[in-house]
Amino acid sequence: MCRKRALLATVLAPILLIGVSAHAADKRAKPAPEAASVAAPQPPRKASPAERAEMRRADPLTRMAFWSTEAERDGRDVEAGVGLAQALRALGRYDEAADAAARLLIVVPDNYDALMESARANVARGQGFYAIEPGRKAAALQPRDWRPLSLLGVAYEQAKRDDEALAAHRQAVALAPSEAVPLTNLAMHLASAGDLKGAEAALRQAAALPTATIQVRQNLALVVGLQGRLDEAEKLARQDLPPESVDNNLAWLRAAIGQESTTRSWTAVKAGG
Repeated sequence: MCRKRALLATVLAPILLIGVSAHAADKRAKPAPEAASVAAPQPPRKASPAERAEMRRADPLTRMAFWSTEAERDGRDVEAGVGLAQALRALGRYDEAADAAARLLIVVPDNYDALMESARANVARGQGFYAIEPGRKAAALQPRDWRPLSLLGVAYEQAKRDDEALAAHRQAVALAPSEAVPLTNLAMHLASAGDLKGAEAALRQAAALPTATIQVRQNLALVVGLQGRLDEAEKLARQDLPPESVDNNLAWLRAAIGQESTTRSWTAVKAGG
């Protein structure tokens, strides 16, 4: 990546002649040709605010190419570095996203957005241990923001630090009781620990919020189905998913609770959603 460089002014010192001959003096009297002006190199033009705003609405591949160019022009450009990491993450290129965020943190180590993107990328690639440090720093910078705490909860889960995960999830919910995401993350943590009833209660609360998404409702269907209430799970699932996806998910649930011998991966269910 390029860095901003100071432009050095060229100073031409005059040559002082002592004991100049008449011939030399005559030659000196003639006007000297003008020195050719040296054009200073100009730094690459960065995209305008309007161009950047337009690019934020583009598809991930286009955004990746755009922000990569912007980041190369200025390694301290936080918006470009974060935008590049986000685009790479959206493309599923999690290792590259984590690397992009790490490069940005070298020059802006205390930037909240860069820290959050580093934590997100590491969680996305299943390396939650490496998300803990940036997540903690982000939480310290914005102590009233639930997002770094909810992210930390997932990071602690991946690092198999369950007590810290539960504490972080509960802190996030306490900060933002009207947000569906921290409640959902808490619920899925409870579900993974075997507390399906507690997970269902949290997911029903989350699903009733205006911020609830399809994923929240599908997680609720999953947790209900894992308790053996497949008819209810099917009804919930069909609210948002096409028939083939629901059939796929129900097949996985039946296998998970022992009603079928054929097993299916949760990846297949997730892809269906």
